[in-house]
Amino acid sequence: MELLIIFGIIILLVVVVGIYLWATYNGLVTLNVRVDEAWSDITVQLKRRADLLPNLIETVKGYAAHEKGVFEAVTKARAESLSAGSPAEAAVAENHMQSALKSIFAVAEAYPQLQASQNYLQLQGELVDTEDKIQAARRFYNGGVRELNTKIKVFPNTLFVRGLGFNEREFFEVSDSAAIAEPPRVQF
Repeated sequence: MELLIIFGIIILLVVVVGIYLWATYNGLVTLNVRVDEAWSDITVQLKRRADLLPNLIETVKGYAAHEKGVFEAVTKARAESLSAGSPAEAAVAENHMQSALKSIFAVAEAYPQLQASQNYLQLQGELVDTEDKIQAARRFYNGGVRELNTKIKVFPNTLFVRGLGFNEREFFEVSDSAAIAEPPRVQF
């Protein structure tokens, strides 16, 4: 009878541990997929912005053909943004993109007839909307990374989750947070 009770306790412990491992694994898979989805959302918005930039450059170029350095900086920042493969690379590219956008908007401020152009105003509005979407996607991504990293680091998960192939993810942090605190604006 004692052997049966001990055997029952052992089976109960195995079942409880099994359920815990199953729930933890599924939770980590869910969080991992959520972070991947959030990163995909960021790359979609960065691509959207990169697709808007050639139109914006062409519109401004017609009015300010002698501002070649500004256009080259924007083109370089666009290429860097498109080639970023990790959050750290995207953060560096984001800093360069914000600087380039500020430069192109500064050039635009010098040309009143450009500021009155319907095409320019529409492109600027789409760009501001895209910047807002990038910020929202970035917050969603960082929230998912926070949840995943927390679940990986808490005890007793920290003892076995790395063995299951789960690793902490890096946040999408920008070194100059003031540069991206708000979307680029043009003052008319």
